[in-house]
Order: sequence, then structure tokens, then C-alpha cells
Amino acid sequence: MRILVFGAGVLGCNLARNLYRAGKDVNLLARGEWADKIEKNGLRIKDKLHIGTSVTRIPVVRALSPDDVYDAIFVVIRYTQIESVIPTLRENGTKNIIFVGNNVRAAETAAALPEKRVMFAFASSAGERTGERVESADMKKMTIGDIAGAPSGENIIRDIFDGTKYKLTYEPRMDDYLICHAAFVLPAAFACYKTGGNLKLVKRDTAYLNSLIDANIEGYRAIKGAGREILPKEDSEFEGEKYRKTCLRFFRLICATGLGKILVADHAMNATDEMSALNRDIKSFYDAEGAEYPTWRALESGAAKYLD
Repeated sequence: MRILVFGAGVLGCNLARNLYRAGKDVNLLARGEWADKIEKNGLRIKDKLHIGTSVTRIPVVRALSPDDVYDAIFVVIRYTQIESVIPTLRENGTKNIIFVGNNVRAAETAAALPEKRVMFAFASSAGERTGERVESADMKKMTIGDIAGAPSGENIIRDIFDGTKYKLTYEPRMDDYLICHAAFVLPAAFACYKTGGNLKLVKRDTAYLNSLIDANIEGYRAIKGAGREILPKEDSEFEGEKYRKTCLRFFRLICATGLGKILVADHAMNATDEMSALNRDIKSFYDAEGAEYPTWRALESGAAKYLD
């Protein structure tokens, strides 16, 4: 099975490295100086969860031509970049396209490629690209699947990841999963912008941490009110006290430890354009549903200098 990882940021590099090391026929699409460095020195990844730096001599390509056909293409780019690559993907002969990362308009993305089997994924991986290497925490976990109502691509997914160390969760409603993820993570991004990326500044501010949960719940109410499913399923009882206590423990943990920088702040501070676009589009969804989200708006106001 021939695979292309389209995008050489943190997530793309981790995915390409993991598939290649499992014996898959993988190319990594990278550009400019970063492509030069990978070709010269190998793909270098410092995993913050382990000692040492891995070096993988993975094949690099600089572009995707219409006749360069793969069994599957993983598109691992920022939300703000998706629209710009749609024409290239449409012209290419590859049928299976998997977008990896944030997306609150998954159905619209799939509709833009009507001749393809379009799937979506979210990887439990975070970090940053620094100098000659990627520094990341890669859990080798991925939620991946189709949008609601689409034919199942589960067998294709299983074939791609067979023999790898990934823990996969197949999700047949990835459009719902991704909008729920945005409703959870954007308030945390607002906290990063309030503190200039130093979440430890609010680790003891219980009222503020509870406001992050309130904003998340406002989002979930709008999503549920639109007839969408709250995912993951353990979040379905989001109105209950148990959910609030679980979230408060999580926010306290990431604010009090280095996990906040690794899991949230690094990406939020380096991808303000993506967070701004996600915020814009999820608010458009809330408004279309006639939802009220005053806590969300208050948190957004406190993060205004980072948002478009």
C-alpha cells in the first residue's frame, strides 16, 4: 500500500515516521528548507516522552502531481490551509483522502472532493518544530473515520495501520467528533492567550477554570441542539456534576504542570491563525443555531489581542 503524508509539521512528521518504521511504503511531502534538512539529515524527532532523538531516512517529495497516485493520502495541515490544497487533491488520481487535524466544517470539506472517499482523523500528538528537528509528545493514538452517513472506510483504515503501534478508535461521525473537540479546546486556547502561553498563571484561579468549563458546556448545548452527537461518548452527560469535576481536574493538571505547554500552549501560541479561524467558524455555527454563549464571548474578549 502506497501512502503519502501531505504536510511535514509535527503531526505529519510523527505519522510519517510511525508508518514508515512499521514497514509501510510512505512518502512525506515537505517543502523549502525543511525538506532540505530532512533529505540531508533524516527526519529527526525528539519525543518528550522518551530519551533520545529518532532519525528516519524517509523519502521526501516536494509536490503532488495529478498522475502521482497513492492508495491513500493523509493531509496533515492547518485548518486555514485546507481550502488552498483542495484543487491539487481534486486533480490527483488518489481516491482515499484522510484529513488529520482540527476541522469544524468536515462535511463541507468532503463535499469539495465529490469523487473521493474523504475521511477525517484526530491524532493524540503535540509539540513544535524547532531548528533541525521536531520536538513532540506522541501518544500513538488516533480517532479516525467517516462523516455521518458516508460509507464506512473502516477496512481501509485497518489495512493502512495494520502492523503499526497505533491505538485506533474508529468513529463513523467524525464531523460531530471534530466540532465537539473544537468546543472543548478553544476555551483552553483562550486561556493560553490570556496568560501569554503560561497557563501556570491561572492554575489556582478556580473561578476562571470553571469559566472554561462553562464555555465548553455552552458549545456542547449548541451542538446537541442542532441534532449532532456529543463525542466522545463519555462527554454526553456534560450537564452533570461528574463531567464538571472531571474537566476541572484536567484543567488544573494542565495548568499546574508542563503538560499544559506540551498539549495546549505550544500549538495555540504558534497557530493563532488556525485558532482564530476555528473560533470564527464555530461561532457562525452557534449563531445559526440561535445559541447563547456569553461565557465564551467573555473569554474570547480576554484573548482578543491574539485573535483576528
